[in-house]
Amino acid sequence: MPERTVPVLPDVTRPDAGAPMFSTWRVGTPERQRAVADAIADTWDSRPWPTPDLLGYAVYASTDGDTLLHHSQWSDESAYHAFVRNHRQERNDAIDAAVPGIERVGLHTYELYRHTKQPGDRRVPGCIVVVDAVFDGPGPERQRAWVDAVFEALGGEEIPHPGGISGNFFVSTDGTRVLNYAEWESEEAHVRALASPGEGIGSGSAAWQRVQNFPGLRRDAGGVRRYRLAWSGFRR
Repeated sequence: MPERTVPVLPDVTRPDAGAPMFSTWRVGTPERQRAVADAIADTWDSRPWPTPDLLGYAVYASTDGDTLLHHSQWSDESAYHAFVRNHRQERNDAIDAAVPGIERVGLHTYELYRHTKQPGDRRVPGCIVVVDAVFDGPGPERQRAWVDAVFEALGGEEIPHPGGISGNFFVSTDGTRVLNYAEWESEEAHVRALASPGEGIGSGSAAWQRVQNFPGLRRDAGGVRRYRLAWSGFRR
């Protein structure tokens, strides 16, 4: 069994990550989630790092026990396709042999559009909140306009939520999705923020109503999930 190291959160804003990718594996139960996370760690830790063009790879376990979020940082998209040709199937086969029946749900390539964090903030995130917004068709201008609307709504909050650390908004290269990777101190801090009175995150304020009812935003897709880091590896 390879030696297990304590996972480290990636820097999601690193400028050399020309092709950040996110995907989800649905596993069904907390027990299977732990088993799949262990199988991923065993598989990757026991093999050489596949290519220097893979800058980092992190796996997060949803707090509801149902899914695993995969975040890989590539130098460019062609490097990912080379990995698929030469390395991916063998690694997935090893994971599937350990825990059969994993449902792999979509892989999307993104680029970082906007992010926010207070300068000098050294708090360590204990929870990653992922907001996945899906539109009814491609539209790069619409993606960015929706993110801008979110920033306008956040800017209108009189009292910033104390548990929030950063927000990182990625737009998919196919023009159909926005993913917000938000760092929070804890799951409880995010739950409190959503439940707090007034015109805070996701409230009924006019600015948030515009975000929630943005033209073309699909209500039958996407959503919000909370995650904790389960495993990570970086270019060696």
